[in-house]
Amino acid sequence: MAAQLSPQQLSEKHRPTLDQALDAIRTRAYWSPHPEHPKAYGDTAPADGLAAFQALRGTRLELDQPGLDGWTGGEVSPYGPALEVEYPHTDMDVLLPAMRAGMGAWRAAGPEARALVCLEILSRISARTHEFAHAVMHTSGQAFMMAFQAGGPHAQDRGLEAVAYAYAEQSRTPSAADWSKPQGKRDPLELRKSFTAAPRGISLLIGCNTFPTWNGYPGLFASLATGNPVLVKPHPRAVLPLALTVRVARDVLAEAGFDPNLVALAVERPGEGIAKTLAVRPEIRIIDYTGSTAFGDWLETHAHQAQVYTEKAGVNTVLVDSTDDYKGMLANLAFSLSLYSGQMCTTPQNLLIPRDGIATDAGEKSYDEVVADLAAAVSGLLGDDTRANGLLGALVNPDVKARLEAAAALGDVALASREIAHPDFPDAVVRTPLMVKADGSRKTWERATEGGTKTGATGAADGSGGVPYLAECFGPVSFAVAVDSTSDALELLRRTVRDKGAMTVGAYTTSKETERAIEDVCLEESAPLSLNLTGGVYVNQTAAFSDFHGSGGNPAANAALCDAAFVANRFRTVEVRRPA
Repeated sequence: MAAQLSPQQLSEKHRPTLDQALDAIRTRAYWSPHPEHPKAYGDTAPADGLAAFQALRGTRLELDQPGLDGWTGGEVSPYGPALEVEYPHTDMDVLLPAMRAGMGAWRAAGPEARALVCLEILSRISARTHEFAHAVMHTSGQAFMMAFQAGGPHAQDRGLEAVAYAYAEQSRTPSAADWSKPQGKRDPLELRKSFTAAPRGISLLIGCNTFPTWNGYPGLFASLATGNPVLVKPHPRAVLPLALTVRVARDVLAEAGFDPNLVALAVERPGEGIAKTLAVRPEIRIIDYTGSTAFGDWLETHAHQAQVYTEKAGVNTVLVDSTDDYKGMLANLAFSLSLYSGQMCTTPQNLLIPRDGIATDAGEKSYDEVVADLAAAVSGLLGDDTRANGLLGALVNPDVKARLEAAAALGDVALASREIAHPDFPDAVVRTPLMVKADGSRKTWERATEGGTKTGATGAADGSGGVPYLAECFGPVSFAVAVDSTSDALELLRRTVRDKGAMTVGAYTTSKETERAIEDVCLEESAPLSLNLTGGVYVNQTAAFSDFHGSGGNPAANAALCDAAFVANRFRTVEVRRPA
């Protein structure tokens, strides 16, 4: 294949960005090469991006992959319209050997060449951010601005972050070394040693419905940058953003002189369920997965031949002890509960509030007052339907709607959910958050956590013992849990993280002693903690290059985005020794 992108061109264009990314992961300072504002992409970019997205609808997305045995599709936007895009369905017995065929040249290229090719892929995706934003919006239900930012520059940042970590880990060992061991009067023993980052094999990316690019790009680029082919298996409801990604990657690989089959797409027919069969094939050596705990546990148990990275369900908790900015706390929590209708793996679910109330700069506030004031803050934030649509987006699938409706019967409703009409998409299902009061007395949750697998808030046997806030209730549902004391809240927090996991923990306190106690719990249980957020930073948002998304140390996820552990086991260093 004729290369159109020379190594020199790639180096001149992208080596400075790689160096900046390496510096950013070292300093943890703010940095991003991908603009967050839509206007940064040019005056015509918004119209061009929308036109490009609309041109995809009703078409077949050609990829020229080997093993084509038909076409499939069927995505329907959470906003109503059917996308009517068809994707190649592939015979894996043909595709997987073809993916392995290009591994030798990709491995031999070395860490820097692979990193620079990955950066060219990200650069081309970045130039099409408006188009990708519409694809993310109409598969995830995110409002456009969130789809633009989270599905565009923030996802691209996470992909670049993974490339930087991958390059750093592969470069830690020199590619060659001369070894000489003195032997006294005899000649020294001398060897020439080489050290090569050898990829594990084909990597399977199992995409999610809510954040197809943000959650997909770290694993995709971590595997590709460490020399592994990547088979992308999108969620059936969110194929388009990852299919476009695959097409860009294949184009860049070919232009750089590599086999385009190093990145390929696996789309399933309705009801086919190919993730389970692919996950245990011997060719699959790495798996990245974001989704339900049940399937994540299944992968960890059955895909023995693969290195499995999972992000599963958790029960995110905010402990409210006291605050010196009551109004700021309420506003911050209201936004966190509302963003994308609570359909983020980092959205708070349980709000632990002492039954006797809290001390604030506005005076003592009882439990009922805190709950009522927070409900009013959410209602005020979402009182204007235009603003509400921009924050909430649409419910991603019917399961979330059913869960929301069922949750109203789980306790006294402190904040009822209401339906909002979308002016541009009449079929969109838009709902405001629901807040339910719950009893957090020690006897209630101790009995439940000690044994019981009754049906919980999720409608399945989830180990909650029938206590709804002890299981994840994914969607715009939160529980205002009345605890008997801050010490009880600390113990409930510990048990929740230990038993169910958490991607995020938040806390509000003016007490240094309580702050240390909360920090100790989170350090001991490996849960990321945000303290006293009252401004424009929220517990459910993380910044690439600086924040770690998850810790990999509790049941919510066995990996963090992104650290050295996320990339280092995607390759092994193989040594070759020769006489000097």
